[in-house]
Amino acid sequence: MNIGFTIGKFAPLHKGHEELIKKGIAENDEFYILINDTNVTNIPIETRAKWLKELFPKAHIILGKNPPKQYGMDEKSIKIQTDYLKDVFKDIPVTRFYSSEEYGKYVARDLGVEDRRVTKQIPISATLIRNDVDKNKEFLEKGIYKEFKILERN
Repeated sequence: MNIGFTIGKFAPLHKGHEELIKKGIAENDEFYILINDTNVTNIPIETRAKWLKELFPKAHIILGKNPPKQYGMDEKSIKIQTDYLKDVFKDIPVTRFYSSEEYGKYVARDLGVEDRRVTKQIPISATLIRNDVDKNKEFLEKGIYKEFKILERN
C-alpha cells in the first residue's frame, strides 16, 4: 500500500499546488496534506483547509497549528523540520513525500520514504500571488481568488 503526503502553507492554494496534489492522489492508495499555520497571510488555516477539502475530497487534511518557525536548508533547520514531520506522521505509515522543492530530498531521507519530486509545470508561487493577486489571478480557482482578496485585506 502506498501512502503519500505533502506539506505547505497553501497561502493561497494555487494551480501549482493543485498539480502536485493531483499527482499524489493519483499515485497513492491514500494521500495526506499537512497544512501549516503561518503569519505570511491573514487567511486562517481553517479557510485554507476548506479550500483543500473542496478541491480534493479524497485527501486527508491535517492542520499543523504549531509548526516550527525555523526554516532553511542547513542541517539544523532540516532536523527541526523533519523531527516535526516525524511527530505529525508517527501513526501514519507514509511511504512517499511529494514536493517540487529541493528540501524534498531531505524530508524523504529523514522520514525514510520515497522522494517524489514533481517538476513544476505551472510557473507560479504563493509569494508571487500574495505580492500581486490581481496580476496572478489566473493561477487561482475563482472562489479562492474572491475569498483571498476579501480576507487578505483584513
